[in-house]
Amino acid sequence: MSAWIPYAIVAALLYGLHQVFTKLAADRIGEGLGGFIVEATATATIVVYLLYLRLAHQWNQASSAPGIWWSAATGFCVGIGTIAFFLLFQRGGPLSAVPGIVAGGAAFTAVVGFLAFHEPMPISRIAGVLLSVLGLYLLRK
Repeated sequence: MSAWIPYAIVAALLYGLHQVFTKLAADRIGEGLGGFIVEATATATIVVYLLYLRLAHQWNQASSAPGIWWSAATGFCVGIGTIAFFLLFQRGGPLSAVPGIVAGGAAFTAVVGFLAFHEPMPISRIAGVLLSVLGLYLLRK
């Protein structure tokens, strides 16, 4: 098994729970305040991780100006995406819509990986992209 697979599994499970918790919160808090709490809690969690690295003398956090800018762009996307999910659920969107939405994002990411980063696109990945697009199409019905 590739070294990155366990991290992918953890990320998938936690992002799945992220949407479940967002659905549970959406009718009980405004999207802006809810999104802020989500992101503030995420920030606090990362600060604890950074403190652990520093105190355990395992600090290996290099940075560069482009890295900072791309990270900020990521944060912007996550913030707007979080608000969009709150609004989706507040407007009656079902939790079962999330896999189609995430699959659409995954398909977009795979295409960008192929076109912009020249990553390989084996037939299994092409099939995954096509199934994701089909899922998005079926989601709109």
